[in-house]
Amino acid sequence: MEVLKLTTKTDESGYLNLNIPTELTAVEVDVVVVLNPVPTDGRQKFKYDFSNLAGRLIWQGDAVAMQRNLRDEW
Repeated sequence: MEVLKLTTKTDESGYLNLNIPTELTAVEVDVVVVLNPVPTDGRQKFKYDFSNLAGRLIWQGDAVAMQRNLRDEW
C-alpha cells in the first residue's frame, strides 16, 4: 500500500485530473480520494483561537527537573 499526498488544482469546469506514476504494472488497485480545500491564506483554520491562552503559565522552579521527576515516577 502506498499513501500519496499532493496539492494540485481543479480545472475551470471543476474536474480534477490525476496522472500519478506508480511502480505497479497492469494490476487492479483500489483508489481512495480525499478532497480537502486548501485555505487561500495558506494557513490551517482552527475551530478555536488559542492565542489568548499563550504566555499565561508562570512556572516557579526548574521545569526540566520537574519533567524528569514526573517521568521517573513511571
